[in-house]
Amino acid sequence: MRRMNPPVPARRESDPLRTLIDQRYADLMAACRAARIPVHDDAGVSERIRRTLLASDFAFDVLRRQPELLSPAGLERFRANADAAARGATLELPHDEESCMAVLRRFRHAEAVRIVFRDVNDLDELDDTLSSTSALYETLLEVALRWSETSLHARYGRPRDASGQAQRMVILGFGKLGGNELNFSSDIDLVLAYASGGETDGSRPLDNGEYFVREARQLVRLLAEPTVDGICARVDLRLRPFGQSGRLALPFSAMEQYYQREGRDWERYAWIKARPVAGDRVAGRELQDMLRPFVYRRYLDYTAFAGLREMKALIDAEVARKDLAGNLKLGPGGIREIEFIVQLTQMIRGGRDPALRVRGLLPALRACEARGYIPAARAKSLRASYVFLRRLENRVQMLRDAQTHDIPDDELSRERLALGMGHTSWDELAVELAKHRDAVSAEFAAVLMPDAGDKASVPVADVALWKAARDETLSEGMMEAAGFVPGREVADELVKLPRAASVRSMSARSAERLERLMPQLIDAAHQSVAPAASLLRLLRLVQAVARRSSYLALLDEQPNARRRVATVFADSAFLAERVIAQPLLLDDVLDPRIDQLPLKRADISAEIARTLGALDERDAERELERINEFRSSIAFRLGLAFNDGRADATATARRLAGLAEAVVAAIVALATRELTAQHGRLPGEGSGFAVLGYGSLGGEELGFASDLDLVFVYDGKRANAMSDGPRPVDGTRWYQRLAQRVMHWLSAQTHAGHLYEVDTRLRPDGSKGLLVASVDAFEAYQRDRAWTWEHQALLRARPVAGDPVIGEALAAIRRDILATARDPERVRAEVGAMRARWRGERDRSDATRIDLKQGRGALIDIEFILQGMVLAHASSHPSILDAPASSVLIDTLRDAGLLSGTQADTLHVAHADLLQAGLACTLDLRSRIAARTPALEALCAGVEQVTRELGFDFGVRTEPAAQGA
Repeated sequence: MRRMNPPVPARRESDPLRTLIDQRYADLMAACRAARIPVHDDAGVSERIRRTLLASDFAFDVLRRQPELLSPAGLERFRANADAAARGATLELPHDEESCMAVLRRFRHAEAVRIVFRDVNDLDELDDTLSSTSALYETLLEVALRWSETSLHARYGRPRDASGQAQRMVILGFGKLGGNELNFSSDIDLVLAYASGGETDGSRPLDNGEYFVREARQLVRLLAEPTVDGICARVDLRLRPFGQSGRLALPFSAMEQYYQREGRDWERYAWIKARPVAGDRVAGRELQDMLRPFVYRRYLDYTAFAGLREMKALIDAEVARKDLAGNLKLGPGGIREIEFIVQLTQMIRGGRDPALRVRGLLPALRACEARGYIPAARAKSLRASYVFLRRLENRVQMLRDAQTHDIPDDELSRERLALGMGHTSWDELAVELAKHRDAVSAEFAAVLMPDAGDKASVPVADVALWKAARDETLSEGMMEAAGFVPGREVADELVKLPRAASVRSMSARSAERLERLMPQLIDAAHQSVAPAASLLRLLRLVQAVARRSSYLALLDEQPNARRRVATVFADSAFLAERVIAQPLLLDDVLDPRIDQLPLKRADISAEIARTLGALDERDAERELERINEFRSSIAFRLGLAFNDGRADATATARRLAGLAEAVVAAIVALATRELTAQHGRLPGEGSGFAVLGYGSLGGEELGFASDLDLVFVYDGKRANAMSDGPRPVDGTRWYQRLAQRVMHWLSAQTHAGHLYEVDTRLRPDGSKGLLVASVDAFEAYQRDRAWTWEHQALLRARPVAGDPVIGEALAAIRRDILATARDPERVRAEVGAMRARWRGERDRSDATRIDLKQGRGALIDIEFILQGMVLAHASSHPSILDAPASSVLIDTLRDAGLLSGTQADTLHVAHADLLQAGLACTLDLRSRIAARTPALEALCAGVEQVTRELGFDFGVRTEPAAQGA
């Protein structure tokens, strides 16, 4: 892609440099004249050639040997946007090997000069330069492979598998070739493979293994053997299984077996960028799919930190041994550190987030930033440094086509680099280089957490407590003296931990990690607001994850995670229990996107779809488990936000309801898909099935442990229609089975827990009625047989999933029924009687405590006030039917003049504060019963005052309740 930059200003070269460029330019013009090649200095050709000579001795040598590249046709080749692939497709290779190698080398040199010319003359951006270089080597690999195949087929025939299917070699590019970001003079890292065993079909048959080894040797010789024309490519095959001692090419089965049994962390890093670059690319993608579980683990993989640290230590040792501190790739603040930062995120999270499974560094960095794993400021800094370092590295290599990452020592070369990079002097360039290296070093140090693991500083006293626990000398007094009160249970559990079966069966590496981790956990718990409670819960967590090294690694590697987990475990028994039951939630404690929750239903639904799309196999069981994990993660993060004070109760309850709504919709879609696969579809548009959410779901006031009140309704016009699948059923049974499946999957236990408890007793005729009702039956029941309390419940009903057409019909029925004119006095009497009955049966208040839900003036009183007001006045104020949520309905009633400003304010404050207190009780695993305080009693008294002012009487009655009893 052509840059839109302004023309590069004239550079102030030193006299020696100007002399060098002038002399070389004159030599090129002489070579063109000798070859009778015209050079037309139009469109600034002369200046562009001089810039090329400033940047590259290699380009000068090639142009002098191939002056035709400066002809009008040659310059048009340089200016054209098409990369080497287009010209390689028409490249004709001679039959004899020597001539073939000569043609390949001349083609490579010409294309390489084109890349230099475009880069130094600002015709390409960095991305274009790197991708063009990658395309050049992919082209060379493909044409060289085809020549090798033709040569070997003539002698041995084509290789075939056991079924007779012809096979081709699979050439996988790794490193920067795999990432489509190859350096100008890089070697190319390759792994060679083939699909399966068999033999060739010629007169001198060879076993496929031997055939592909010979083909590999021929391919490497064509590209890498030095001739009078140099080489095409430096080929590195050391990344193959077993390295230099392994066979040059292996079948897929052997590859899979190797990585399952022998694969190491550095090989996982290498495979992140791997892709088929030549040969049978379709089979190559199949191999990648086969090995994906090795590269990207199913769960969040924090063991990647240890692997990265080991690789970095090896690199640092090489840097020190070879004095490579100034190396642009391996030195401090170099390119490799940027790659590590991004690839670490990919390895940890790529198994669960397919958006991160991209190969190039810049695309991967963009994906990490877009998904919120790398903050925007850090991504911007890393991107700027990477672009600068890669441009400089490429210019260093273009200078003499040398595979080097070191800045040259001589002043003339440094001047050439500086001027070519747009700086007036080497000193100016060096300042910018140092700035970028310092920025990268700081970011790398922050990611690698130098205070983590065996570098962490832990108080001696906490180390002593853990040693005493291992030695079985730990006592209650020692724990209490250390601040863990009461100390008996904590001491007992600490002593038991080293002897737990899950701990005794740990691998040596995990045991070493636990030994390092335990004093750190004791210290983290000690710094929390409830040390004893926090440590007890942490000990249960350690036992739960003892056999799962990734979670131990997270706690070991991430000091922030330890502190955060200890704090959450001290603050919230409910959240602690969730983490202990589902250790996957540990990641949510540390997730950098904690403030970027998807809060709207559409966003949550999109995230569920993306999550399910990450699955390698789409089966109902796996999808249900993944939905469970997703729901637990979002609910947990909402709990953290509420616990930290970043979200109030009203917003939290509304978001929990939005989450449940999206989950129900996903389950309905999954159940519909599975049922359709078994029985086919019913005729008509849409599914004809809808789910109504009642209660706290319909009213958008869901709690952390709330069940879901659901009613299933279907299009009765399809009741007698037959489905069109292999096992057809009539519409009534189809919808019945769909509702049963939705019910089952919402409450089914998986490895990730279950989604929700479901209550369907609000359906027509309650538990005695059919699980799913037709639209007509639902409407007839609501009009003719429903009690007043059922119409109160209907006020909070709304469609939450399924066919939108059926949902709209149900919403219209709801509105029409609730807008029916009623006698206000009778409404107040019946609502009051039902509330009195509920209070008598369910209120757990006593002389010292108030039931936050069922007590006098508590949440249910507020609900009944609002419901009674709607039923009494909806016929004359239909706008009040639009708001099922209590907090919104209070404002709607005030706007309609049915509540005074004072009454509305009283109900608002009481509703928000009681909801806040109720959610807090849930997070602490306490019943929603709070001690009587002056503030709490004042709230409830205010609600009772509003109750009386509006003419309701919620007092407990001894006489039978009104209808519906």
